[in-house]
Amino acid sequence: MSDTHPTPNADGPNQPAKAVSVAPAPAVASAAPRANAPAATPPSAQSTLSSRAAILLALISLLVAALSLVVGAWLWQKLGQTQQEMARRSQDSSVQVEQASKVSAQAEALTKELAARLAVAELRLSEVSLQRSQLEELMLSLSRSRDDNLVQDLESALRLGQQQSQLTGSVAPLLVALQAANERIDRAAQPRLNPVQRAIQRDIERVRSAAVADVPSVVLRLDELARLVDTWPVANQVGLAVAPAQAPAQVTVTAAEPEPNAGWTAGWRERWDRAWRDVMRASRDLVRVSRIDQPEAALLAPEQAYFLRENLKLKLLNARLGLLARQPASALADLGSAEAALTRYFKTDAPAVAFARAALTQLRDELRLVELPRPDESLAALTTAAGGR
Repeated sequence: MSDTHPTPNADGPNQPAKAVSVAPAPAVASAAPRANAPAATPPSAQSTLSSRAAILLALISLLVAALSLVVGAWLWQKLGQTQQEMARRSQDSSVQVEQASKVSAQAEALTKELAARLAVAELRLSEVSLQRSQLEELMLSLSRSRDDNLVQDLESALRLGQQQSQLTGSVAPLLVALQAANERIDRAAQPRLNPVQRAIQRDIERVRSAAVADVPSVVLRLDELARLVDTWPVANQVGLAVAPAQAPAQVTVTAAEPEPNAGWTAGWRERWDRAWRDVMRASRDLVRVSRIDQPEAALLAPEQAYFLRENLKLKLLNARLGLLARQPASALADLGSAEAALTRYFKTDAPAVAFARAALTQLRDELRLVELPRPDESLAALTTAAGGR
């Protein structure tokens, strides 16, 4: 007898159970006889064992089915929970996506606003940069214009000082202008004016060490010589102008010699000596013998002496005007002509004429030093500084 019962499958609850075959009783019985084997089982016992095995198999099958149902329910519950969790997570993801969309929209709006602000800031920055460049250029132009004005003022001051020195014949105005220019450069403190300052300092040293004639004193001495021309005796003058002036002095001296208590003899002797001196003086005035080295001086008529003196005065005044006009060559020529006329037509041994000749010689020597120093180096440095802008 064979019964087929389904057996639980180990692969899973949903797999069909395999059939279990029970061998028939005679096979068991046929295998039973062996050596020392027990006695044969009766048929009722065999049926009992078969029913028990079938019941056991049925119980096992039921147990396996129950376990399969429990496992399936558990899996179904687990799947439901998983689906709920997935639905919840999907809902959360949808909410998060919606929030992310809102945040991205806000971020996009904020980005657009920031981009607009950045564009405005860049525009303002470009305007500020342009204004800064313009301000720097304006400051640079102001600084350059200030330096240029300073250079022009210094050049004008030096040229004015040079003109004043030429007009006055003294180096004092030029020296004052150079010192003032040096002080202004010190106050300005501009590095590009340092070469100008060094040139000005060299010109100051050169002007201070220069030997220059004092033109005002030379002019005064020329005026004094022009006033003394009338007192100079010509070479063929008959009487000296100083002779009458010596008589009172001699009279004064002789008047003091007689004693108050002297006799009438001493008084008559004094009167005789005085009369003799008067006669001798008058005789010398009538006849005079002198040496004249220049023939034209002897031929000079008395009325021509006036024009000679006036011509000599004009030469001295022309020398004065030439000196004031800064024409030393013309002044030297007039002084030379005046000295030649003085030597030719006047008494060279007279004290006044000798003094005049010495004064004219000294003036000629001084006029050779009238050439004033010029601030050429400072003017060249100022021109270079003005062109270097």
